[in-house]
Amino acid sequence: MDRTDKGRLNRRSTGAAIGLAMLCLAGCTSIASAFLAPKIDTAAASLAPGDFVLDTTHAALLFRINHLGFADYAGRFDRFEASLRGDAASPAEARLEAIIDMTSLNIANPEFAAELMGPGWFDADAHPQAIFRSRSIELTGETSAIITGDLTLKGVTRPVTLSARFNGSAYDPLRRADVVGFSATSEISRAAFGVDRLSGLLTDTVRIEIEAEFIRQTPD
Repeated sequence: MDRTDKGRLNRRSTGAAIGLAMLCLAGCTSIASAFLAPKIDTAAASLAPGDFVLDTTHAALLFRINHLGFADYAGRFDRFEASLRGDAASPAEARLEAIIDMTSLNIANPEFAAELMGPGWFDADAHPQAIFRSRSIELTGETSAIITGDLTLKGVTRPVTLSARFNGSAYDPLRRADVVGFSATSEISRAAFGVDRLSGLLTDTVRIEIEAEFIRQTPD
C-alpha cells in the first residue's frame, strides 16, 4: 500500500469516526431532551397551593397601540416582577401583584422612548413604577379566568380586567422547581391614566399582552 492509499484510508477512517461521534451525540441529545422535557399538566384544578414568583427570564410584557389606522405600534417593558399566591381549589382568594419598571420601556425609536419618559407622557421621574394588584379571580373555564384588579400608572389608580389562560404546570428539571405558565391580555384607556397626548394620531385603547412563567417558592 503506497502513501496515497494510506492517506485515503486515514481520511475515510477519520470521517467515519466523526460521523459515528455525531450520531452518538445526536442520540444522547434526544435522550437528554426527552428526560428534561417537563410533563405539562394543563388541568388548573390539579395545581397545588403555594406561593410563586415570576421567572423574569421567561416572561414578556408587550403593548400595542394603533398608529394613524395604518398598523399597530408595538413595544415592551423589559423589567418587571410579579408574585402569585393561592389555591386552585379557592381561586377567588388567589392574589396577584406585578410591579413594572417604567424606565425599561423598549421601542424601535430611542428618541421617542426618551420623550415618553417625560412629564407629558409617563412622567417616569415622578412615577418610575406601575403596579397592578388583583382584587378577584373568577374562573370562566377549565383553563381560563378573568382577573380584576387595580392598576396604578402615572399616580392614577383605575380598575383593570385581565383575560387569563392557564397554560399548564409541571416540575422543571432544569430549574429544579415547580413551574406554572400563564398568558393574559387586557385593553386599557391611556387617557384614563392621564396619558392622552397625540390622541388624534394614536388611539386611546392600548392592548396589553402578557406571557409569564412562575416558579414555586420553597420554605427555607
